[in-house]
Amino acid sequence: MMVRLAALALNAHKLQTVCGGDGTLAFGGVRGLNVFNPDRIQRSAYQPHVQLTSVLLGREERRAEALDLSTPLQVKLAERVLSFEFAALDFAHPEKNRYRYRLLGFDNDWSRLDKQRRVTYTNLEEGDYVFEVAGSNHDGVLSTHVARLPISVYAPWWWTGDMRRFYVATGVALLVLLAWMRHRRRLHDLQLLRELKSREERLKLSLWGSGDEFWDWDIRTNTLFRLGADTLLGQGADAELSTHDFRHREVHPDDISALQKRLQDHIDGRTEFFESEHRVRRADGEFIWVKSRGKVVERDNRGLPVRMAGTARDVSVSRDADRERRVATEVLKSMGEAVAVCDLQLQFVSVNPAFLRMTGFDESEVIGQACLLLQSQQHGDSFYREMRQAIEKNGHWKGEVWQRRKDGEEFLAWVEIAEVRDPHGERTHYVWVLDDITDKKRAEQELRYLANYDTLTGLPNRALLSERLGRAIMRARRQGRRVAVLFLDLDRFKDINDSLGHAAGDRILKAAAARLLATVRAEDTVARLGGDEFTVVLEDLQDRDYAEQVARNLLKAFSAPLDIDGRSETVITPSIGISLFPDHALVPTDLLKFADTAMYAAKERGRNTCQFYTEAMDAEARRRATLIAALRRAVDRREFRLVFQPRMSLVDGRVCGFEALLRWQSEELGTVTPTEFIPVAEETGLILPIGEWVLNEAFAVLANWRDAGRTELNMSINVSMLQLFRSRLGEQLQSLLEQYRMPPDHIELELTESMVMANPEQAATVLTSLKALGVSLAIDDFGTGYSSLVYLKRLPLDTLKIDKEFVGDLTTDPDDEAITATIITMAHSLGLNVVAEGVETAEQLIYLNEQGCDEIQGYWLSMPLEEGLCLDFIDRSRPDLRPY
Repeated sequence: MMVRLAALALNAHKLQTVCGGDGTLAFGGVRGLNVFNPDRIQRSAYQPHVQLTSVLLGREERRAEALDLSTPLQVKLAERVLSFEFAALDFAHPEKNRYRYRLLGFDNDWSRLDKQRRVTYTNLEEGDYVFEVAGSNHDGVLSTHVARLPISVYAPWWWTGDMRRFYVATGVALLVLLAWMRHRRRLHDLQLLRELKSREERLKLSLWGSGDEFWDWDIRTNTLFRLGADTLLGQGADAELSTHDFRHREVHPDDISALQKRLQDHIDGRTEFFESEHRVRRADGEFIWVKSRGKVVERDNRGLPVRMAGTARDVSVSRDADRERRVATEVLKSMGEAVAVCDLQLQFVSVNPAFLRMTGFDESEVIGQACLLLQSQQHGDSFYREMRQAIEKNGHWKGEVWQRRKDGEEFLAWVEIAEVRDPHGERTHYVWVLDDITDKKRAEQELRYLANYDTLTGLPNRALLSERLGRAIMRARRQGRRVAVLFLDLDRFKDINDSLGHAAGDRILKAAAARLLATVRAEDTVARLGGDEFTVVLEDLQDRDYAEQVARNLLKAFSAPLDIDGRSETVITPSIGISLFPDHALVPTDLLKFADTAMYAAKERGRNTCQFYTEAMDAEARRRATLIAALRRAVDRREFRLVFQPRMSLVDGRVCGFEALLRWQSEELGTVTPTEFIPVAEETGLILPIGEWVLNEAFAVLANWRDAGRTELNMSINVSMLQLFRSRLGEQLQSLLEQYRMPPDHIELELTESMVMANPEQAATVLTSLKALGVSLAIDDFGTGYSSLVYLKRLPLDTLKIDKEFVGDLTTDPDDEAITATIITMAHSLGLNVVAEGVETAEQLIYLNEQGCDEIQGYWLSMPLEEGLCLDFIDRSRPDLRPY
């Protein structure tokens, strides 16, 4: 049978218990089987001795080592209370030891005690007694060993037998009364003793259950008694110690002064109760926080406290929890995100200030309300139902939710919901964290818009254009169609922008964008690449004719004036370059580059026209790029120089001055004509540093001539529109005049007619400030623009220069003669000096002299001269005007 049990146990996958037929039990373990019969297990046969540990006679306690058990214990009859304390010497489980006792001469039979180790007798009669007590071991087996203590209760002399007989003889009448009173007193004392024992038991149980310590301070002896100290402070804690030792051995040094003050305040009557939180040392040396409460419970006849009692409780955990709770509360208060706590029915239990600020509700309006309080109409019921199901199933949820504030305004929030569980793992609450991301989403949308659209016109920018052009090429490749790219640049926009101002320039760009959108199809893409450059992408083309037709339509559309501010209009023309897929290029970047190249070709052919890309244009584009690069280095390389064309007075025939003309000898390109590089310099803005160099150089040359004694000479200097409206021209002139001590009336600034008339109001303001410096102002190439006599009269001008286009045909074209004569007459009526440019023949000179022209300039007099030849020319030149 046992073999079979062993086999069963060994073959089991896990440890098993097997019962045999004879009542035996087998336990499988890591070392084999343990087999035994429970019926054969016997209780412990150990018979412990019982030791009397102390005897209390009234208020005097005698320890066991002071007792002589062989002689009767002498007890005075006046010592009414006799209490015995004992212990069984079985230390295996002392709490399981049981006792029985009896007082021979008083008790008729044994009395049993379960756990108590003290027995008290009161009011024993005079006589001899024997106290017997026996104990059990931890299995409840009573020992046959009995501890005995003989007791002799004796009376004082006044209570001897004779005296008692005397008392009996004299107090027979009072005997019954005394006996009755004694009986009543005995019953009362027994009741008090039982109540005392019951209260003591309850106190011990309550202290054990709560972990508290009960302390009793005898103020007169400065002794502190502690009950439950081992529970609070650990095994080995002193149950009795002096207050001095308590303060200096157990209280944390940093807390002594505060503890002493609180005690003194209560003792002096300043506080009704004593209460203090301080640190005390455990038996293992570690400090814990305790909360001690108590009060004075006894005072002497003078009202001074003699006893104080109270309790102490470990509050370390609760203090940590309170601190964490305070920190968490402050964190929640300071958080920017809204935080709410809801119960399992999704009703608000608690919210932080950010929640109230975000939603606009007061706390009283939220607590107890369902989360549907914030529900928005942006989501349907199914959304909220699925959201709640996910929360209940998973315990968490997160996502974007539209919420509603108290005032009805809706906002987009990022919501994260997480469950809260108690120590038993049961779900109790949900924590909601809401972050208002309305502005963030709006900013993201704005960033996406800014990344793909031009903020001024609202048109797609270069990035979005490249994306759309790429998709258009892919569709055209699949469908066997063409794609056209039209590159538009507004002619002379920089001049208009500088003259009218950037605000007006922006309005022109927006009006141009609207004109483009109104001209092309809805499915076509119109984009702004920057500045005054626009691009149109045309899809689904069969041939190039449609692209050219659209370009012509655009040119026609821009022939009508643009409304720039609702009150004024302006006419601006575009130059358009066209490239085609797959004729010219296969990728977006090449299509844009070739269309740009074609656009520059259109500008070179007179502007306000369109050009298809050709391979020959690449050479022109490369030439232009090379020109711009070389132009940027020209000033630093000192490749520019000035030549000077003389001007002669027709009044006395003398040379009255020179016009400074710019020339460029490039290291890479050789000689570059002004008609080629000046427009490029103006378009790229390089005319500003070049113009500054021209002014400095012209002033220096004139200063040299003046030093050579030619103080009568004037210097005419050409100024571009960018210099006039965008540079610090006035400051530079003032500085140069002071530097060279130059009389300002010997400097003349020449401006083109179209430059001034582009924005006459602003031109008048700038020219007035320049005129205030004392310099002379001249209109160059007069007659080629559209000057208004009203504005011309208002401008602070000194000279009109007749364009050489009129002067060249004076002797062959009556119209040019009439125009020239009219210009001279008009200028003189306005008090202006007149200079004729491009005079090349004597006949032209004679006619101009007859019409009263003041000065001439041209090849008849001299071609432009180098600086070193100018003074020699003046000395050799003495034209004879008398025949004319």
